[in-house]
Amino acid sequence: MRWEAHPVTPAAAFGSPPLGTAVLRGLRNRCPACGEGQVFQGYLRVVPRCASCAAPLGALRADDAPPYFTIFIVGKLLLPLALLVEKAWMPPMWLHMALWLPLFAILCTLALRPIKGAVVGWMASLGLTGEEHGPALPVAAPLPGADRGRPGA
Repeated sequence: MRWEAHPVTPAAAFGSPPLGTAVLRGLRNRCPACGEGQVFQGYLRVVPRCASCAAPLGALRADDAPPYFTIFIVGKLLLPLALLVEKAWMPPMWLHMALWLPLFAILCTLALRPIKGAVVGWMASLGLTGEEHGPALPVAAPLPGADRGRPGA
């Protein structure tokens, strides 16, 4: 099943946008399909449908990719700086921790939302729907006696 925007709107008539366009729209918190509606409601929650073109953005599950990319990118920016400071001045470890840990946390927090938007745009341009692996499996009921905390009891 290919991901497509709602067929009634003019923006949806063009189909999925090119990869670069979709990623840039996602970076700016804009719908990858039409470029008008917002991707997020709140900080990281993806809207169920675009307010402009009714594209099913909520079905696009980015899961662990945005935090991975965020940590990778911010680490690539800060690690050379931390090594440069260590080589040049050799400050004590507590100073490194007081400087780099908050800076890393702040930059990751600021970068996570745009990166998640870019991943949602990337997924939309690839035609992913979130249903590639079928529906989720039902949760099995616990076995009788499993709550005793002892194996085999």
